[in-house]
Amino acid sequence: MASHFEDARYYMGRAVDHAKAGVREEVESVEQRVRKLTGTEKEPEPGRLEKLQADLQELEGRAEGEAREAVETARERLTAYREKRSE
Repeated sequence: MASHFEDARYYMGRAVDHAKAGVREEVESVEQRVRKLTGTEKEPEPGRLEKLQADLQELEGRAEGEAREAVETARERLTAYREKRSE
């Protein structure tokens, strides 16, 4: 008896998935018409390339900041070394 309920639950889940897909399909054309009439376009989701470019720009900015800090630290150490050596 329990397997019948498990089977029924499985097929109900499949039916729900198919119903959601059908509703999305039907609503998609209506959404496009409404957007066309109102003049609002759907924002495209960023693709893999755009995401990678954004990540690379962020990494570049961080690397640049870290490099500047490293150079500043090196300058401070060099100045301190020269002052200590000249004493």
